[in-house]
Amino acid sequence: MPPPLSSLPQTTELNLAGNYLHRLPEEVTSLLHLRAINLSRNRFRRFPEPLATVATLETIDLEENEIAEVPVEKLASMASLRSLNLRANPVGPEVRLLVRPLVPFDLLLSPEEPVPKA
Repeated sequence: MPPPLSSLPQTTELNLAGNYLHRLPEEVTSLLHLRAINLSRNRFRRFPEPLATVATLETIDLEENEIAEVPVEKLASMASLRSLNLRANPVGPEVRLLVRPLVPFDLLLSPEEPVPKA
């Protein structure tokens, strides 16, 4: 059994891919040096909002989940974020239109559904 996340405060990268998670362990917010998190191939239906409180996050991979909505305002306030992968999620066209002009990072979406230009 791995140790609780809170006992690993110096963690900079965390891979929780393919674990059928539908909510984020609250302990992730205690990882003050976390730069990258891979949450691909899970069961998230919403963007895990506690991630917005991790000020050091640069890369979030949420590919192949069930996310249809994203908290645009919270994403726009994540100053360190450089890349958000939402490929293979049912993100609607209205979200794409709202997100593009507000986010200062690379937004990766499924190629069959390009991001409209603002």
